[in-house]
Amino acid sequence: MDDATARELVVNAADRLFYGKGIQAVGMDEIRSEAGISLKRMYQLFPSKETILAEVLRRRNEAWTAGVLLAAENAADPREKVLSLYDFLADWFAEDDFRGCAFINSFGELGATAPLVADAARAHKLGFQDYVADLVRDAGWPATLAPQLALLAEGAQTTAAISGTPDAAADARAAAATLLDAAVARA
Repeated sequence: MDDATARELVVNAADRLFYGKGIQAVGMDEIRSEAGISLKRMYQLFPSKETILAEVLRRRNEAWTAGVLLAAENAADPREKVLSLYDFLADWFAEDDFRGCAFINSFGELGATAPLVADAARAHKLGFQDYVADLVRDAGWPATLAPQLALLAEGAQTTAAISGTPDAAADARAAAATLLDAAVARA
């Protein structure tokens, strides 16, 4: 098995385990077992659990970004493009294995002690805020609207994870629609 395949097996196994059980509850031996490779080989590929987690988060960021962009792709107008963010969340929250935002979860478990994790979480959240700010700017709406819309999405993620229901996405979408309508009325 080549290194790329082995890395893929490790990262996929770690992603499933970390997301399902939590990072601190999963040891390197469990990742190794799930990936089906030797512990020595895994340490050759990844010197620590933190480096595995950093790769998991990098891939999750790519998947998140692709999903958000795909959701907005067919939006008819700027308003619907923004609201598509909450439709994306609704679909994600309804998945059987939804356990909340991996970045929030990771930061909550390790952020204070793991700089790679804190940096990945901050970069992910900043990237999302920048995307929302771009949507707001492109629509000609007030810049102050962007952080409000991003906070609705962030709050919906946490609420859905804790409550165990996808309802927070619809609530956040309705609040976002109210904010957008008020911004347009003021303009």
